[in-house]
Amino acid sequence: MSGVLCDPRPVRPERDNIAIPPFPPGITWIGAEEPVSERLTARAALLVHFFELGELSSIRTIPFVAALARKYAPNGLSVLGVHSPRSQLAASDEALEAGLARLDAGFPVGNDSEHRVWHSYGCRGWPSTFLWGQGGTLRYAHFGEGAYHETEEAIRAELAGGEGHELPEPVLATPPGGAQPRIGKPSEEVFPGGSHDVPWTPGEAGEPLEVEYAGAGAWAALDGAGTVDLEVDGEPTGSIVLGGPGLYELSGHPEHGMHEVRLEFDGTVRVWSLAFAPGPER
Repeated sequence: MSGVLCDPRPVRPERDNIAIPPFPPGITWIGAEEPVSERLTARAALLVHFFELGELSSIRTIPFVAALARKYAPNGLSVLGVHSPRSQLAASDEALEAGLARLDAGFPVGNDSEHRVWHSYGCRGWPSTFLWGQGGTLRYAHFGEGAYHETEEAIRAELAGGEGHELPEPVLATPPGGAQPRIGKPSEEVFPGGSHDVPWTPGEAGEPLEVEYAGAGAWAALDGAGTVDLEVDGEPTGSIVLGGPGLYELSGHPEHGMHEVRLEFDGTVRVWSLAFAPGPER
C-alpha cells in the first residue's frame, strides 16, 4: 500500500453535477472546528487533500498545498487535509497531532482513521486531491504526486470570477521549456516488519537495520522515542532524535544512484517503512 494506485494524470469530472459529499460526524479535526462543506463552498472554492504521514509522495506534496492555502486564502479558497492512515503510525488523534506539528502544514486536518471520508470521495491512493467549486460541484481531481501547475491553474480558474482581491502571482513559476532531465526509478518501498501495517523493532540486542537502495534519497517512517544514528555508504552522517511520528529524511543525493543506509537505534524506536526519492540520472 504505497503511493498512487492508478493513472496519476489530472482528472476533469465526466459530469458537471458531482456534488461534494458531507463530512461524516464524529471525526476529529486538528486546527479547526468541524467543517461544514456546504458552508465552505457557499463563498468560494474548497481544496480537499488526502495524505498519509508515513508515505513519501504524500509528505512531498504538503509544502505545495500549504503554500496554496496561504496564497489564495484572501481570494476565499479553503483548504482541508484529510489523514487516512494505512497503519497505526499516526492513526490516533494524539499521534496525528504530534506528527502534524513537525510539518507546519498550516491548514486543518481531519483524522479519517476509519476511512469514512476516503471511501465517500473514492480515493485511489496517497495523495489524492479534489477541488470543489463555489456551490459544491467537483471541478478537478488528481491522484498521486505531481501535476502541481495543473492543480494551481484549476484553482486560479475557479477563483478568477470571484469577488474581492485580484489573483496573486502563482505559487509556482512557469515550467521551463526544452528537454527535461531523465528521472531514475527509485527502489520500491521497503516494509522491514513484513507489511505496511506491522512495524519493525531492533529487539533486545539493538540490532541495526541496513538497506541498499536506488534513488536520490532515503526516508524512514518512524515512531516511538529515542535516537537513530545514521551511516550512508559507510560514512557516519549524523543522528535523528525522534520528535513525533512520521517520515524522517535519512539521506539525500544530487543524482539517482545506488546507495546503502545503516540505522542504529537507542531507545524504543519502531520502523514502519523506508521509501526512496526519485532524482535525475547522470
